[in-house]
Formats: sequence, structure tokens, C-alpha cells
Amino acid sequence: MRTKNSLKNTSISMLANILTIIVGLISQAVFIKILGEEYLGLNGLFTNIISMLSVVELGISSAIIYNLYKPISENNIKKIKALMYFYRKCYLIISIIIFILGLAITPFLEIFTGNITIDINIKLVYLLFVIDIVASYFLSYKRSIIIANQKNYIITIIHIIYLVILNTFQIAILLISKNYYLYLIIKIIMRVAENIIITIKANQLYPYLKNNQEQLDDTTKKDIITKVKALFFHKLGGFFVLGTDNIIISKFLGVITVGLYSNYYLIINSIKTIFTQVMNTLTPSIGNLLLEENKEKNYQVFKRLCFINFWITLVSGISLLIVMDSFITIWIGKKYLFSINVLFILVFDYYQKSMRNSYMAFKEAAGIYHEDRFVPLIESFINIVTSIILLNYFKLAGVFMGTIISSLVLWGYSYPKYVYKKLFGRSYLAYFKETTFYLVLFTITLYISYNLKNLINIENIYLSLFNNVMISILVPNIIMLLLFYKSDNFKYYINMLKSIRKRG
Repeated sequence: MRTKNSLKNTSISMLANILTIIVGLISQAVFIKILGEEYLGLNGLFTNIISMLSVVELGISSAIIYNLYKPISENNIKKIKALMYFYRKCYLIISIIIFILGLAITPFLEIFTGNITIDINIKLVYLLFVIDIVASYFLSYKRSIIIANQKNYIITIIHIIYLVILNTFQIAILLISKNYYLYLIIKIIMRVAENIIITIKANQLYPYLKNNQEQLDDTTKKDIITKVKALFFHKLGGFFVLGTDNIIISKFLGVITVGLYSNYYLIINSIKTIFTQVMNTLTPSIGNLLLEENKEKNYQVFKRLCFINFWITLVSGISLLIVMDSFITIWIGKKYLFSINVLFILVFDYYQKSMRNSYMAFKEAAGIYHEDRFVPLIESFINIVTSIILLNYFKLAGVFMGTIISSLVLWGYSYPKYVYKKLFGRSYLAYFKETTFYLVLFTITLYISYNLKNLINIENIYLSLFNNVMISILVPNIIMLLLFYKSDNFKYYINMLKSIRKRG
């Protein structure tokens, strides 16, 4: 059942996110054409500021989902009801705090935005962003019971329908009225509608949650609070590492540069989201695995996940470097391109973030939050300081170089100590050999692919795009096949595909 649910969640997540990317690209192109770069930059900047407010969530959802695994496996309805009721009360408090903090930031918006030339009420726009984040917590707590039951595909299907309808309405609003306020208001309405539909579905699947006021025992509440305290540092650190780029860029390079980066971010983040969600769909299964199996079995599963995660990251990372320029030129125009140096840094940043997926899947499933709670704060401090220093020397590329440097705290300390050694009982030397091997292989394949692209000079932009896509598909896959076709990991996935094919 675990494998069946994982495959179902993964396949639906992949298809849904491909559709999401297509819809997002169309919506972004229309947005740029009608409203322009400065609106796009403002959109990206406020999204980052709002992500700062979401730190207040404290990772409660992760702690609740972790605590749901055991009562679900034991069919302990009373415990499930108590956890869900506690979760509901927490989200109500969180939404109120976020709204108050959001309002408190309003007088200081000009510090982030600088001088902008567009004729718009900045404070009203920001207020709509605040209302949107508050609305995202409205009736959303019942998602957790669906996720913990390994039925993520239900949420995925509802979410993709929400995205298609939302983007259709937003595009129509821009084409008809060019009104940015209406563009944001429709998002709030659709956000609430999505949460209502998920709540209705959760009530259908788990009717015992309706009219639920079951109280949680003190022991479990204490465990959740302990994890939440640790998760606060992870959330805070995560924001400063991943959520401050646009703020730094806006402050030092201007809001228009934020708009230009938003195009790259949309593409890179869309691809990363596809594969991150694939790993996320496996996390509940890994949670069950850690309850049932031994360290050797856990490591065997980890190796397989790490192998396929690397293969996917290799192909997608090289595709970003080789295809990005020709794709953006066709999509929105040549004037929106960054230099190749910036793109190289973005690709290596993508690599290190994507390769985290295997480690994070096991780390979160094992509930390892408290042990390394201070690591994200150290990482975020290094990120901000190095990004600002390197920005003075390398401009935009320096911002992302700072992010890569700060990630060494995770790769050099947190993952080997709390995942590789604690969960699998493996040595630090084995960890560094494995991670170094994958990094070197990625770099060599990237070098070969980029030089091959430069050898083939095609003036027609559409033929050039096709040529670059073929290089991105063929080169990394041929190298992986030549190196690993006899490996146990490769044979495992071949046998899995054969098994799926036999079952139809």
C-alpha cells in the first residue's frame, strides 16, 4: 500500500506541476506585456516580504503531520481528532498574528521598494498581499490529515484546478481592465474557495472530524511544542536563506532587476517544485518506513532516492543552463536575458537546493527538528553577510553566490551528522565521498554539455531551442547510462518500471 500510494501521489504530482508550469508561463507573459517589469518586480518583492510573515506558522503543520503518522497507522481516532482540533486552534491564532504583523510593516514599505515610477497605491497593494496570506490559513488545517494518510494526490488535483481557474480569471482581468487590484483580489477569493473545497473533501473522507472538539493530551502537546520551537529556527533561517534575495536585489539593484529575476525564478522554481513535491509525496511513506525498518534498510532506500534525485537534478540542471537563453528569447524577448555568469551561478544554486530533497525527506519524516535548530540561523547570517559583500564585486551573481556559500553549513554539518550518521549509522567519510562524487559528476557533465552547445551555432532561434533541448536530454542521460547501467540502483528502477508495466 505504501508503494502504491507513493506512485499515485508522485505521478499525479508530476502531471499537475507540468500543467502548472504551462499555465504560469502564459500568465507571466501576459502580466509582463500588459503591466510591465516594474509591476512584476513589485509582485516579486511583496511575495518575499509576505513569506517573511509566514515564519509565524512556526512549522506547526510539519509537527502535526509527524505526530499523525502513528495514530493513523494504529487507527486511533480519538488521538487524530485531538491533534486536528489542536491544529485548528493554532492556525486561528497564527492568522491573527500574521495580520497584525503585516499591518505593522506597512509604514516601512518604502525602505524595501525604494523609488518606483508606476502610479499605484503601494500600501493598498501590500494590504491585499497580507489578506491573501491570512486567507491561506482559513480552513486549511484539514490538508494535514489527507497528507498524513498519503493521499496528497487529492490536494494536488484540487490545487491544479484552482490554479487553472485562477490564472484564467487573472489573464482575463488584465486583458479587459488592466487592473492590478482586481488581479490580486481574485486570488484571495480563489484561495478561500480552494480551502473550502479541501475541507469538504476531508470531511467526506474522515467524517469524524466534523463538529470535533477533542482535547489533546499534555504529553503530545509538549512534544509538538518542542518540535515547533525547533522548527521556528528552521522557518526563520529558511526565510533568510531563500526569501531575502528579492529584498536584497530590490534594495541594492532596484525593483526592475527583481522583475527580471522573477522570470528566471519562475522557470527554476517551477522545475524545482515538480521534483520537490515528488519527494514530499514520499515523505509520509518514509515516515512509516522509519517506524518499521532498520538502519540498513533505511540506508538502502535513501541510496535509491538519492540516486534518482541526482539523475533528475542532473538532467534538469543542465537543461536550465543549455535551454534557458533560447527559451526566454522566444517566451518574452531577448532583452530579458541575464549574463551567462549569472546563469551558471543560478544553476549551481539550483543543484544544491535540489539535492537537499533526499536528505530533507528523511530528516522531516524522522522528526529531526530540535537537534539542529540553530543551524538555519547560522546559515541565514552567512547568507545575508556574504550576499551583500559579494554583491559589491559580482553584482547580481554575488547575491546567489552568497546563498551557495551559506548552504555549506547544511552540507558540511547538518546532513552528515543528523541524517547520514544518526539515521543510517554511516561514517562521515562515506558521506563526503558520495556528495563529492555527485558534485564532480554534475560539474563535468555541465562542462561537456555547455561546450557542445557552443560548438553548434544555429541562428534560427526555434531550431536553436530544439538543438539545445536535444543536448540537454541526450548528454546527461547517456553519461548516466554509461556509468550506472550495471549498478544496483539502476537495476532497481528498471525492475520497478517492468513491474508497473506488467500491472498495467
